[in-house]
Amino acid sequence: MTAALDVRELRYALPGRDARELVSGVSFGVARGETLVLLGRSGSGKTTTLKLINRLLEPSGGEVRVEGQLAAAEEPTRLRRRIGYVIQEIGLFPHFNVAENVGLVPRLEQWPPARIAERVRELLTLVGLEPRTFADRYPHQLSGGQRQRVGVARALAADPPLLLLDEPFGALDPITRVELQREFARLQARLGKAIVFVTHDVREGLLLGTRLGLMQAGRLAFLGSPEQFRGSDHPEVRAFLAAA
Repeated sequence: MTAALDVRELRYALPGRDARELVSGVSFGVARGETLVLLGRSGSGKTTTLKLINRLLEPSGGEVRVEGQLAAAEEPTRLRRRIGYVIQEIGLFPHFNVAENVGLVPRLEQWPPARIAERVRELLTLVGLEPRTFADRYPHQLSGGQRQRVGVARALAADPPLLLLDEPFGALDPITRVELQREFARLQARLGKAIVFVTHDVREGLLLGTRLGLMQAGRLAFLGSPEQFRGSDHPEVRAFLAAA
């Protein structure tokens, strides 16, 4: 079966004569229904790897395939519409209401208005926001947790096979964060997407990850199941487990 995401020997170096590689020889695959959590310290290459997957940055080497198609061969905008992307800052458009934010990609894809409206209602219900209450609100009228739910709904709007999440719950208070982690786990069990989830929180990674990849200095220092992670004797894995 073709992996939803296949990353092979991915590299990224800063431009210049003395450029250093921020990502070096990273390889992994993610199947539908699988959540790969990328852990690592600040500057380890986690977010850079996500940006290379959806071509916010162009790789210096290696390749990325989404559902078997070479990402480098696709027009970047078309590629990104096939990938849901959720970031910590959420990035909702302040002048769009909730329904307009969630329906953005379907509108760009020229879905019929009735289909967009139905999809927006479906997704708001899915992420726990009552459509009649929230559809017409604007981002500034929402709490941080509500805005993050809208961000997840927007990422799911066009039913992409792949979701990329970059510390999506990092800015939330601890109680809201735990609530959204649990809801996210239930959503993934229901939707069966291929997911790459970046965090520096090992507890979050062990809760949500089917597999964990630990990045260190731009490389994958560990890749395996949560059980294998807990049992690893790699020094960086032990340091993360001790911090938890």
